[in-house]
Amino acid sequence: MTPRLEPLEPPQEFLEDAASFAITFDPGDTDRMGLYLALLLETNRKFNLTAITDPADAWRKHIFDSLTLLPWIGATAAKRVIDLGSGGGLPGIPLAISMPGVQFVLVEATGKKATFLEQAVAELGLSNVRIINDRAETLGQDLDTHRRRYDVVTARAVGRLTVLVELAVPLLRVGGHLLAIKGSSATGEIKQAKRAMHLLHCHLSNTVKTPTGTVVVIEKLRESPKVYPRRPGEPKRSPL
Repeated sequence: MTPRLEPLEPPQEFLEDAASFAITFDPGDTDRMGLYLALLLETNRKFNLTAITDPADAWRKHIFDSLTLLPWIGATAAKRVIDLGSGGGLPGIPLAISMPGVQFVLVEATGKKATFLEQAVAELGLSNVRIINDRAETLGQDLDTHRRRYDVVTARAVGRLTVLVELAVPLLRVGGHLLAIKGSSATGEIKQAKRAMHLLHCHLSNTVKTPTGTVVVIEKLRESPKVYPRRPGEPKRSPL
């Protein structure tokens, strides 16, 4: 990853979108986000992290889209957030920049992507972020460190809701929330995930359309059965 990249400037459209969503920035936030985007797009030249390569599009479809979760995380007074399938760091890194008082764990199973995340977090000086190169199924069965330990699970482009519910909900404390950023398939995915939500003891709390997608909010009602999540790969191979 190239050091000393210049931060990308936020375009006016991004600032207007943020203002319309009541998102405010502390001094230095947009500089850090711009540097993160510069790192992401530069590294993307070497291996695939994102299909979006235009900086203006990246500000809107990556940064703003990630920040649409801010109101929900703030409303829950979350202290511990885990981002599943973080990939190039979305939505975890923009959220961590905006919420320095919240501890974020970014989970990524692909080694190259996890290495990029480690380097980006170091370059950005994000002391509130930890990177884990592992699978969500493994963490969900880790009773000592991860299962039932998080206030919020975030996810963006991590597969269908039937799979995501099984991966995410065991990580939540009772009363915690899964915040999933979805696209036009949100309504259909919610219907398909009814059985999974019943089995994992959670329910749909809210859905909110944003300028870039739909935020699906799922609340954990009581402890999930010990059998979930199943062994690595099984949730995707055989969705609930």
